[in-house]
Amino acid sequence: MKKPMIFAIDDDHAVIRAIERDLRKYYGKEYRVMTAQSGEESLESLSKLKLKNEVVALFVSDQRMPGISGVDFLVRAKDIYPEAKRVLLTAYSDTDSAIKAINEVQLDYYLMKPWDPPQEKLYPVLNDLLDEWHASYKPDFDGIRLVGYQWSPHSHAIKEYLAGNLVPYLWLDVELHDKARELIGVSGIENKDLPAAFFEDGSYLTNPDFTSLARKLGLRSEASQEIYDVVIIGAGPAGLAAAVYGASEGLKTLLVEKKAPGGQAGTSSMIENYLGFPSGLSGAELTRRAITQATRLGAEFLTPQEVVDIQLKDMYKILKLSDGKEINALSLIIASGVDYRRLDAERVNDFTGAGIYYGSSRTEAHACKGRDVYIVGGGNSAGQSAMYLSKFAKRVFIIIRSESLSSSMSQYLVEQISRTENIIVLSKSRVVEVMGERRLEGMVIEELDTGERRAVETQSLFIFIGMRPFTDWIKLDLIKNDKGYIETGRDLFNYENFKSIWKLERTPYLLESSIPGIFAAGDVRSGAMNRVASAVGEGSMAIKFIHEYINRS
Repeated sequence: MKKPMIFAIDDDHAVIRAIERDLRKYYGKEYRVMTAQSGEESLESLSKLKLKNEVVALFVSDQRMPGISGVDFLVRAKDIYPEAKRVLLTAYSDTDSAIKAINEVQLDYYLMKPWDPPQEKLYPVLNDLLDEWHASYKPDFDGIRLVGYQWSPHSHAIKEYLAGNLVPYLWLDVELHDKARELIGVSGIENKDLPAAFFEDGSYLTNPDFTSLARKLGLRSEASQEIYDVVIIGAGPAGLAAAVYGASEGLKTLLVEKKAPGGQAGTSSMIENYLGFPSGLSGAELTRRAITQATRLGAEFLTPQEVVDIQLKDMYKILKLSDGKEINALSLIIASGVDYRRLDAERVNDFTGAGIYYGSSRTEAHACKGRDVYIVGGGNSAGQSAMYLSKFAKRVFIIIRSESLSSSMSQYLVEQISRTENIIVLSKSRVVEVMGERRLEGMVIEELDTGERRAVETQSLFIFIGMRPFTDWIKLDLIKNDKGYIETGRDLFNYENFKSIWKLERTPYLLESSIPGIFAAGDVRSGAMNRVASAVGEGSMAIKFIHEYINRS
C-alpha cells in the first residue's frame, strides 16, 4: 500500500529545505514528504497525483508566495483533496489573514514562523491533525478505476471485459460517487466521454474499446511464431485444458480468445460439482489457475483477438484474424463454445446492457442490492446466478416454462434454492414484454396455463435460456448439425456427403471434424455434455489425437 503524503509549499528556498528536513526526520517512516516552491506548480502536481490515486493527508503552505497566496492555494487544493488537513505558515504580520482563512477555507491550523524547536511547536500540532485524518481515512482501491453510468451498455461491456480477464477494478457510478466526479473534474473529461478507465500511472482512456484496454493492460494480441503445432480457438474450459496439455507435451501451442478467458464457466459464481474441489470454486478462480498453468508451461495466449476465417493450404491451416493478420498451424482445435439465445420479448434489445444482461451476474450484483431481480432460465448457470444474487437482492425470481427446476438443473442446486428464503421460482411462466425509458424499469410476465399477464417492477433481468454454438464464422465446408454444432468422429458417417469430403484411408479420430486436423472440443461439439469436467476432458483428449495426426501427416 502506498504511503500517504505530506505536501509542503514555500517559495523561500531556505524555509522549504528546513521544513522538508523536519518533516522527513519525524514522519518519514509513515509518510512521503513532497515539497514545492510555487503554488501554481503545486496545483498541477496535485492533479497528476489525483489521477495516480495518490493520497495527501496534510498540506502545509506558506501564506506569502508570488502568483498565488497560501490561502488561495489551500482553497483550490481542497477541491482536489477535500479530506486532507490544511495548515498555513504565517509571519506575525499575517495573523489576521490566517484567522480569516480559518472560516474561508476551513483551515485546520496556522503556524507562526519560525517553528523552532519543532518538538514543541511543530510536531504536536501536526500529530493531532494526522491522528484526526487517520480516524476517518479509508484507503482507496489501488488499481484501475472505471467511471461511467450504471445503465450504460458500454460501461457494462467494459466491466465484463475487465472481470473476464481477471483484472481487478473499482466501479464508480458518476451519478452516485463523489470520487467519480472528482476524477472527471481533475482530468477534464466530459460526461459524453464516459466510460473512462483510470490507471495507476495517472493515464486514462475514454470510451475505450477492448483492443486499447488490452494494449494498456499488457495483454498480447499478436502471435510471436510463424507456425504453430496447434492453435486453439476459444479459451473456455475445453480450450484452456487443451492449452495446458498441448504446452506440457512439447507442442508449440497458441490459444486465441476474442474477448475473455473462461467462457460461460468463467462467469459462474460457484462451481460445486468439479472434481477435487469439495467446497467448490468460482469460475474466475478456475480460469485464473488454468491461464497461469498454461502460460507457465509455454502456451501463448492472444486476447482480444478474433478468428474470422480458416483457409486450407496443403497440410496447413491458415487462420484469418479480424485485424487482417494471419496465423499458420498444423492443427486446430475449435473450442469456441456457445452463447445464450436472445429472449423473445418486446423491447428486449432496447435495454440490453442497461438492466437486461445475458449470462454473468457478478459484475452487476451490487447494483441489485435491496431490489427485486429476475432470472429467466432453469439450467445450472441460472441456478448458480440465483444463489449468488440472493446475497445482494431483496428477492430473486426464477422464471421457467417447465413445471419445476428438477428437469434441467443439478439436484444440489435445486436443493440449495429450495432452502434459500428469498429465491422464488415462477414455474410455467414467461416474459412477454419489458418496459422503461433509458433503462429497464419493469416487465410483463405471462402464466402459460391461464394466459394471465401481470406487470412487475424491476431494474435487473438476467437471461440464461437455450444455447447456440459460435460457429457462424466458419466458412469452411465443415459438417455441422441442423443447430450449428460441429459433428466429429464416427457421427460423421451419418451424413451422406461425408464420404465425398473425407479422402483419407483412416477414419476420423474421436474429436476430429470432417476436415482432417481440425478438431472440436467442449460445448461447440455436437453431443457434448455441457459440463465443465467434460469440456476439460475433451480439451485434453484432443491433444492426444493431435499428436497422432501430426505423426501420421
